[in-house]
Amino acid sequence: MKLLHNSNKAVYERACHVLTGGVSRNTIFRKPHPFYVATSKGSYITDIEGVERIDFANNMASLIHGHSHPAITEAVIDQIKRGTAFTMGTEAEVRFAELMIERSGTFERMRFVNSGTEAVMTMLKTSRVYTKKPKIAKAEGAYHGTYDYAEISQTSNPDNWGSIDKPNTNRVVDGTPQGVLDDVVVYPFNDIERTLNILDEHADDIACVLIDPVPHRIGLFPATEEFIQAIYTWTRKHNALMVFDEVVTYRVNYGGKQDSFSVKPDLTAMGKMIGGGFPIGALAGRSDIMEVLDPRGRILRHPHSGTFSANPVSTTAGRVAMELFDKEAVLTLNALTKTAVDQIEEAMAIADVPLSVTGAGSMFRIHLQPDKPKSYREAYHTKEKKELINELLDYMFLEENIIMINTGACMFATSLTQKEVDRLSEGLLKGFQLIKPKLDRLQINTAEGYF
Repeated sequence: MKLLHNSNKAVYERACHVLTGGVSRNTIFRKPHPFYVATSKGSYITDIEGVERIDFANNMASLIHGHSHPAITEAVIDQIKRGTAFTMGTEAEVRFAELMIERSGTFERMRFVNSGTEAVMTMLKTSRVYTKKPKIAKAEGAYHGTYDYAEISQTSNPDNWGSIDKPNTNRVVDGTPQGVLDDVVVYPFNDIERTLNILDEHADDIACVLIDPVPHRIGLFPATEEFIQAIYTWTRKHNALMVFDEVVTYRVNYGGKQDSFSVKPDLTAMGKMIGGGFPIGALAGRSDIMEVLDPRGRILRHPHSGTFSANPVSTTAGRVAMELFDKEAVLTLNALTKTAVDQIEEAMAIADVPLSVTGAGSMFRIHLQPDKPKSYREAYHTKEKKELINELLDYMFLEENIIMINTGACMFATSLTQKEVDRLSEGLLKGFQLIKPKLDRLQINTAEGYF
């Protein structure tokens, strides 16, 4: 392909004069500069210098059908011609809500918002209103967006995370008020005994226990059935809610990861893929809880609005995307992802590297350790691990022309085929062989207690 007039470096130099750090979201930043998209189609992205790459990140799990899907594109263009935002309702949001409630047995009522962060925020505020209690409990290391309360402990590290019996509540952003820290209870994911002991200490004040059922930042391994059952039982006993963040994990099964469990959440926050490539978030759950948002009530307990909430472009794109992601599509994509994991594990064996893979459904994460982690602390990336995973990912991006998420994770889309999976596993084999000497030294030093 003929090179375009711009270079990635030149655009970044311009960006640094108008955008803080040259970016609007830190996710895309990389040294010496970010790369900029010219076009995309399916699972391929071409940057402004004409380099084509296979996309296994899919905008951080938000593109379940890859880029520029024709059915979504056609529906969106049709809606844009009729308008994009109104101080009136549209049938688009009603049609989408009907589809999602039919799809998920735990959804009785819904509200659409603009992002996963906003969905989680609204879910936590709704839980406080309903229970009349102030505190929320969340897992150490879990990412739930950028709401003050939801992000506590997200970046905890060995210097500040404290005892596993009572993990510290650590701020992510400097200046976060102490009052926020005081109203967040941190528990160790999947550790039933320790979690229940911690929750018991705050039983009178906890409005909800927030759970990502396959938390990416913790290590991308699922919550156990026993853990979910224990949390559910505890919340029934103490007038609290069990709420799920399925912003990423709704892709795992036809009705979300919650389909895997015998007990179900009271409320669920969603986002990412349910927007069909456009900004969206949603809150769904029990009608008696969702009633606190109802403007028809005698007292408006939770005033809730939003200029672009339920905008018809996002709800149209989302509805079409979810119609396409039917039961057969879910099973097919999950099977392709399992094939990819099998091939990657084979590549690890051939390269003789002490690595492991965790995941669920159509997503997985590579760990620089031989045993699959079972906790945030086991999966934690030390400085040395971060440097090594970055070296692997830079090799994949620059030499193999393959895009992965910066933790070493992949989020699959239905536009991927066996051809792209083969490219991924072949590229990773070369990448594993490249980092093997440093990885072996890292394992020796870790075993000897140097890190």
